[in-house]
Amino acid sequence: MSLFGHRDYRHLFGAQLVALFGTGLTTVALGLLAYDLAGSRAGAVLGTALAVKMITYVTVAPLAVAYADRVPRRFFLVTLDVVRALVVLALPFVDQVWHVYVLIVVLQSASAAFTPAFQAVLPDLLPDERDYTKALSLSQLASTTESLLSPLLAAAVLSLVSFHWLFTGTSIGFAVSAALVLSTRIPDAARGDRGGAWERTAAGIKLYTATPRLRGTLGLDLVVAAAGSVVMVNTVNYVQDTLGGSQADVALLLAANGAGTILAALLLPRVLDGIPDRTVMLTGGGTLLAGLTGAIALSTVDSGGWRGAAAPAVWAVIGLGAGLVLTPVGRVLRRSSRPADRPAIFAARFSLSHACWLIAYPIAGRLATDAGFTVTWLVLGALGVIGFVTAVRAWPRNDDARAPFTASNAVKGAFTPVTHRPSQPFARITGRRPAATRARPWRRASRAVPLPPEPPRSARRRSRS
Repeated sequence: MSLFGHRDYRHLFGAQLVALFGTGLTTVALGLLAYDLAGSRAGAVLGTALAVKMITYVTVAPLAVAYADRVPRRFFLVTLDVVRALVVLALPFVDQVWHVYVLIVVLQSASAAFTPAFQAVLPDLLPDERDYTKALSLSQLASTTESLLSPLLAAAVLSLVSFHWLFTGTSIGFAVSAALVLSTRIPDAARGDRGGAWERTAAGIKLYTATPRLRGTLGLDLVVAAAGSVVMVNTVNYVQDTLGGSQADVALLLAANGAGTILAALLLPRVLDGIPDRTVMLTGGGTLLAGLTGAIALSTVDSGGWRGAAAPAVWAVIGLGAGLVLTPVGRVLRRSSRPADRPAIFAARFSLSHACWLIAYPIAGRLATDAGFTVTWLVLGALGVIGFVTAVRAWPRNDDARAPFTASNAVKGAFTPVTHRPSQPFARITGRRPAATRARPWRRASRAVPLPPEPPRSARRRSRS
């Protein structure tokens, strides 16, 4: 049976697609609303709203997942869609800037709870690894397509009606998403075995940071944020101020970036059948650094018509690298968690990855204004190198060649115990394992020889005498 022959997945993918385009329209409409309310201060208002959005993503996702397994999963998702529909419907009626900030907090809190919960449904709904990989590629493809087409759709709508109607269309989209989710048979989340609210809130972060391969993906998220902030924040100013291009040239660079991501999403289902996730994702990290290097090189050149042809290629390389990192990450999360831990793991990843963007965005925005593109992109390049080195060192090289360990085992200490060679006196003296082996709990026990039992105290006294 094909992936779209699966009724429940088909409805969930439709819900995701509708909600994505609704979110894209809201982004356009929010900028116009900020200008309507604040005039020349619209940039500051919109920047604050985006900062509020990122902070909400980082803080709310772990909090929401602490209670996500306490209610039926389908009810949880539908309720969040309804909340988003109502908030968006209220936005056209605000007349104060602080009203916008309050509604943005509510809207993005619902999105921060919805997105990881929705992502955690797919591994349970699609137990086959190949189907799940295709679903991840389709999700990445849908997200990239939305980022390319939403501005065009908004422009078409705005040519007929005022921007207030964009909010109405978005609200209808969230309502359709809720109806599609309601029509599916989603299995409820397995209830976690952690007791208190704080324990459940912090569980995902603990699981994520305790698992080596997940620490590796976090380093790659930092690379994605460093390179992606060049595209998201600096493209407009670079094209218009440095290259002397037009708005159409801005759209061309963004489209080139999206094309690179789409290419990765289309190729990866077959590639991942034969190549380990670690290799693919680290290749993506290296591709992102290569794209950043190209951008830095371009920023050092003051003139030359060739820059207009080279820039789309560099932006496409960055998009390709982002696709190679982001598309397989769901497979890694699935393999690193029990069903009961998946909502917490996906929420932790959602929160921590947005924390990386929260670091990169201000650097790309503020530093570019004060110091120029070359210095800014060098700083972001250094940030990307830190993330890449962290990923290489944290993610064990032979990770895909052996049986997977889980984040749950990482926290509970349920790895196979590491024993010691007879030549190591450290345990005899201190009663503790050497730091080198304590820091590498994933080492195979087969590589070590059990420490021989210590002789009885009476035997030691006789030997001294």
